[in-house]
Amino acid sequence: MSKSIKAALLSALLFPGIGHFYLKKPIPGTVLAVTAFAALYVLVSNALERAMQISDQILSGTVQPDPAAISQLLAQQPAGTEDTLLGIAPAALLTVWLIGIVGAFRAGRVHSKSDSTNG
Repeated sequence: MSKSIKAALLSALLFPGIGHFYLKKPIPGTVLAVTAFAALYVLVSNALERAMQISDQILSGTVQPDPAAISQLLAQQPAGTEDTLLGIAPAALLTVWLIGIVGAFRAGRVHSKSDSTNG
């Protein structure tokens, strides 16, 4: 299996930027990984915050612990800055992941071509 395919698969299946680290390109790998971690942090922290708010409402008795009431609370859209971040974070994560796959594949091809010309 060529280095370009290995790098692309590492970026696709593990995490964005891993393929670049495999190809010894730490700067693009770090940029991709940090951006993906930031997007994941926004998504996970918001999900945990919403879960804690709903569980607090259930424990205090203001919301009944039935699936319909919980689904209704989950369907409510956040307002303000949270809404903007939650709209950007998934798109950023997907974009970074795709850039990581394509970038790792291209860097692997360049790496393979330079290896074949050097001997």
